[in-house]
Amino acid sequence: MKPDTTEAMQTLIKQIREAIPFDTPIALMCNGPCTGCAKKLLDYLDMELLDKEKNLQNGKMPNLGEIDKLAKTAKKIYISLQKNGLIS
Repeated sequence: MKPDTTEAMQTLIKQIREAIPFDTPIALMCNGPCTGCAKKLLDYLDMELLDKEKNLQNGKMPNLGEIDKLAKTAKKIYISLQKNGLIS
């Protein structure tokens, strides 16, 4: 049985939080040349995740478009962090 959109969003948020190093010290983030500002990208993604978590807690059911958009955003940020050497 396929998960409903609420369960799918919760699973996606969990996977993002496990894959992306939100606790990276600023000294490591701002160490040499970079592609995109890692700190701003991490702050933005964390803010998005907190917003989605708050919506879930308030009983708002996400649609597939919201899940897809969050997944694409997280993937782009993940790739940028890889280019910056924060994720191997």
